[in-house]
Amino acid sequence: MAPAQADAGPVLDRSGDVPLHAQMAAQLRGAILDGRAPAGTALPSEAALCERYGVARSVVRQALASLAAEGLIRRETGRPAVVAVPQQHRRLVQRSTGFHQQLAQSGVALETRVLGLEPADAPAEVAAFFGAGQLLRLERLRHVGGTPLAYVRTWLPAARLPGLSAAQLENASLHAVLQQRYGLQPHSGRNRIRAVAADRVQAGLLDAKPGSPLLMLEGQGLDQHGRPMEWFTTWHRGDQLVFDVDVNDTHESVQPRLRDEPVVPESGQSAAASGDAEDPLARAQALVQALSAELERLRAAR
Repeated sequence: MAPAQADAGPVLDRSGDVPLHAQMAAQLRGAILDGRAPAGTALPSEAALCERYGVARSVVRQALASLAAEGLIRRETGRPAVVAVPQQHRRLVQRSTGFHQQLAQSGVALETRVLGLEPADAPAEVAAFFGAGQLLRLERLRHVGGTPLAYVRTWLPAARLPGLSAAQLENASLHAVLQQRYGLQPHSGRNRIRAVAADRVQAGLLDAKPGSPLLMLEGQGLDQHGRPMEWFTTWHRGDQLVFDVDVNDTHESVQPRLRDEPVVPESGQSAAASGDAEDPLARAQALVQALSAELERLRAAR
């Protein structure tokens, strides 16, 4: 296996504070995550690993147990451990429920580390969404099994969330905290997805290479009273997550839009009034928006 051949000479620091099994697991983990040990590769036997690293079998078993708990390897009695196929987590992007709740419903424990929560000046489009008032910028890093999965930046209305602290949001669902402490529930909004390249900050946080592809989900959420509740941007590792969209004939509002193209005028403002009366794409978009509005009206009347 590649990790057994990648390093020459001593590989474990026996004078430091880090346990030998943790050092060994870190080296094997690195080989798996950077592709030197692809999925399906059999690791050396426990005896071979003992000889390679110069440790007791109990140390080897602790290291392998850590990797198995993270889902990086599969172990079967009497056989060498095998590098597992990477697990892809799934997110329903058209739901107002948060990522924490969605993974919890599927039995996956999402770990959340708060990187910062402080008042800040928001970009113009975010400030316009909330209107007047000070905003809080919340930054979080989310892990599954020790593997970074997503980096999240969320803007929140400070005046409506007195006493909100970073400690309340560690390993917690933001939506659950907002509901339990402030009576705010996510009700509606709009999400959009883009493929972007990781900058150096995002790459560092997500344990990815700069320029590697990320799935960016951006959304604006309203509460049960129709008031702005959150504006979030989440950068996901594309190798760890799949976006799912449920489609049916009654609960979808479709609005196609080219990248960087202005949003379709609000209902009541004709395409002609916006100067696009002769543009076939604008007419098609206006028709789609009118149909979506009619579907919303019919659902409300039911």
